[in-house]
Amino acid sequence: MLEKNVTLSFRGCVQGAALCIPLSPGIIALGMVFGTVAAQKGLTFLEAVLINSLVFAGASQFVAMEVYNDPITWTTLIVMVGVTAAVNMRMLLIGASLRPWLGQVPSRQTYPSLLFLTDLNWILALAQYDKGNRDWGVFLGSGLFTWAVWSLSVIPGYFAGGLISDPKIFGLDVILPAFFVAMLVPLWRGKRQTVSWLVAGIVAGVTWWLVGGYWSIFTGAIAGAFAGAYLDD
Repeated sequence: MLEKNVTLSFRGCVQGAALCIPLSPGIIALGMVFGTVAAQKGLTFLEAVLINSLVFAGASQFVAMEVYNDPITWTTLIVMVGVTAAVNMRMLLIGASLRPWLGQVPSRQTYPSLLFLTDLNWILALAQYDKGNRDWGVFLGSGLFTWAVWSLSVIPGYFAGGLISDPKIFGLDVILPAFFVAMLVPLWRGKRQTVSWLVAGIVAGVTWWLVGGYWSIFTGAIAGAFAGAYLDD
């Protein structure tokens, strides 16, 4: 069912951006780590900036860099597409959840704004939606703010890449999972929902232990989706 009284205002955009400010340190840290990884993988400064700003896919960028090798082959390219598609499968459901809110927004505005859809601004925007706020400037403003901070933070990270031989020494490898775990907190609705999360985590862990690689992302996502469909309220 489409929502009525959907509006877009500058005030809503500012509100969305303000909601992201407390989480800016995490965004900056992640962007800098990606810049470091990109530099160590041999990407030029321009390539690192472009992939960070135009792809704008967070976890998928890190997964792609793990697979990437220079010179790139067709096999490597296919693997990169496959693993990033698996990581981004969640965007299908995230995008669908925005349909009641953005369904009446003109397509010329809706589709370009979806470039700025992330887990972060989706959580923040949907929290406002649940409170009755129908100004989709909250979604747009939070997305633009996140994109701007993310795009700029890759720059110092790239130049630091030549100074850091192993990011794990500084614990930079745990920033991404810690960031996602922190974002799960406002999504928790009760013990019943936790069951589907546990199913996803257990299946992913077992798959990683038995097979390795990135199949755990795919199997965990599918298992969690099925568990959520049948167990969640």
